[in-house]
Amino acid sequence: MDKHRRPDSRSAEGSGLIREQLTFADNSVAAALYGQNNGHLRLIERQLGLSLHARGNELSIIGSKEGVELAHRLLEQLRSMQQQGRAVTTDDVVRGLQMLQHDKETAVSDVLRDAVVVANRSRPVIPKSVAQQRYLDAIRSEDVVFGIGPAGTGKTYLAMAMAVKALIDKQVRRIVLCRPAVEAGEKLGFLPGTMQDKVNPYLRPLYDALNDLLDMERAQLLIDRGQIEVAPLAFMRGRTLNDSFVILDEAQNTTGEQMKMFLTRLGYDSKAVITGDITQIDLPTRGQSGLVEAMRLLSGIVGIEFVHFSEVDVVRHPLVAAIIRAYDRASDARDAQKPAV
Repeated sequence: MDKHRRPDSRSAEGSGLIREQLTFADNSVAAALYGQNNGHLRLIERQLGLSLHARGNELSIIGSKEGVELAHRLLEQLRSMQQQGRAVTTDDVVRGLQMLQHDKETAVSDVLRDAVVVANRSRPVIPKSVAQQRYLDAIRSEDVVFGIGPAGTGKTYLAMAMAVKALIDKQVRRIVLCRPAVEAGEKLGFLPGTMQDKVNPYLRPLYDALNDLLDMERAQLLIDRGQIEVAPLAFMRGRTLNDSFVILDEAQNTTGEQMKMFLTRLGYDSKAVITGDITQIDLPTRGQSGLVEAMRLLSGIVGIEFVHFSEVDVVRHPLVAAIIRAYDRASDARDAQKPAV
């Protein structure tokens, strides 16, 4: 933002609204920030209940004091990102608003400028929230990282992006991806096919993420060479994983013994990322979860970091966050009604 004029209360006298005018360096800078057909401005209007009027490189923002301040802060952050050579997208506007509504001091431009560049991928993988950026930083700096939170927060996808980048950059010799094969309604023994046929549905989300980051032919070539391995957690027993990037997905469905087994597979020059959602445990009792136990036993150990996500970090359809909040409220209400022990 090159020039900014303080709110002009005269323009909204008696209405309880304020006006703030912003001026950008030139029309091309402003147009890139406004979006195609002023789409970014319309989005800000709808989300914050404001009126935004653009004339060339000048922009007027009219609305409540809180809304105007939030819009100004967002545009300032997006302009800062733009000055660093990063084009502003509609997704940036959406995620930036969500971050600032959660914490108005968030450095949105710093979060959105971070990127994991995976070779042969048309677009870099960019964190969409403060927690996602903290997660990437933890994976870069620590050998064991736990990503804990609801579905749709990017826990597994970001870990996969970091793993693929590490392999391509020759920081590790192989990637090992695993999941516990826990039944949720159907028994494995009753499913048709070989054992591999039976466990593949549990591993499908890992293959999907992998194929999104690499073209399918290259991913299959790396699997055939043994540089990428996708397997049920049970296949990890008795192994030592040196020079590897290891991801354990759906870790809430491990037992304490399985979690200990997995963590003690880690060898030299290796990194492990463990992801899970402790509200989605398919074991008979929550107390059996190895992820819950690990949170209790391993917090505070140097070299191990826990990153927690919430519905604020959900990057799926906007309704997913609302659904998570509704279920969380219902769970809290049930817990409140339980008699004290």
